[in-house]
Amino acid sequence: MITGKTRLIAHFGYPIEPVKAPMIYNPWFDRRGIPAVVMPMGVAPEDYADAIAALRRMTNFHGALVTMPHKVATLDLVDELTTTARIAGAANAIQRRPDGSLLGDQFDGAGFVRGLIRKGWQPMGRRVLVAGAGGVGCAIAASLAAAGVAEMMLFDTHDASAQALAGRLRQHYPALQVHTGSRDPAGYDLIVNATPLGMKPDDPLPFDVSRIAPGTFVGEVVMTQTFTPLLQAARARGCPVQVGTDMLFEMIPAYLEFFGFGSTTVEELAETSALQP
Repeated sequence: MITGKTRLIAHFGYPIEPVKAPMIYNPWFDRRGIPAVVMPMGVAPEDYADAIAALRRMTNFHGALVTMPHKVATLDLVDELTTTARIAGAANAIQRRPDGSLLGDQFDGAGFVRGLIRKGWQPMGRRVLVAGAGGVGCAIAASLAAAGVAEMMLFDTHDASAQALAGRLRQHYPALQVHTGSRDPAGYDLIVNATPLGMKPDDPLPFDVSRIAPGTFVGEVVMTQTFTPLLQAARARGCPVQVGTDMLFEMIPAYLEFFGFGSTTVEELAETSALQP
């Protein structure tokens, strides 16, 4: 039941029809007795700045989830950005703070890292390789840096993207050793495919699998199938893996904590979700 005490969380996107987040968040709010609602709001890019300006004047506006195509534009429409959002170059969450100011954050990478930690892999002091310096790769690299990895190799076929990401990481995490230009997986504790390779059946593997040592953790962002050719090959070599969809499910508890609604688990969200068959 929506009342005058209900906190409004906008879900910005365009087109908005495909979004499914309200079917996960709202049943959970109902079960917990939390007076909040996620409301899809379709906003064309040319109207997005005006929509943010209008909503920030509403006293029951609590914040927003942000999806395509507004993640990059959000950077210039909030009052403050977290370090993760600055490094990622995009924001997918907005929090309206008590003084009315807006804080932008980024949770794509947080979902990925939380998934690793839930599986028992601890980032602190580790060596990691991230292939792909697009939006999701930047977010994952930023969250791995925040989680305390010691050394990171970045690779992208467009080397300027990897170099730019490396520069942002060095600015915010000067103790982190950052390198670019290689996708040789030998010697790393974690390797991450943040490229589109694996979406098509005839795609080449993003890494030379023969160079992956057994026990290396292998993470994937491609979601067209649960176990991509990369993950199948990694498992055959005795490597623990993380599938692409894990990142999405793990993101939601991070969002809820950001908005001040407490903690939950992926299992509880699955129990309450209206997406259940």
